[in-house]
Amino acid sequence: MSTTTLVVLTVVEVVALIAGLAFFLWWIGSLLTRIAVNLERCGEHVKTINAHAADIVPGLEHVNRSGKVVASALPLLYAFAEQIVAKVAPPPPPPERRVARPASGTRRSRLHETVGYHPS
Repeated sequence: MSTTTLVVLTVVEVVALIAGLAFFLWWIGSLLTRIAVNLERCGEHVKTINAHAADIVPGLEHVNRSGKVVASALPLLYAFAEQIVAKVAPPPPPPERRVARPASGTRRSRLHETVGYHPS
């Protein structure tokens, strides 16, 4: 091979490497641009969340105080609810009174007949 051919092949190879490097840098740049846009959006979301949290934090004392009031009133409210249900609900039916009978059934006594008693 001649020297001119080697120089031409070296120049072509260097140009190909530079083109590959340029494409790689362009691709990495586009990925980093997308990441930067996403990070900016996340930053905006964090600012919005912080703004909402700033409104909530001073109100927590009031929420806790209200929660204590409601929790202390629950037994009273429960008693009122029981009274309302007792007034509205029908009274439960009285329990049935049954005479205990043996599993074998009732036995007939012959003593009744001897004294003249005939149960129906």
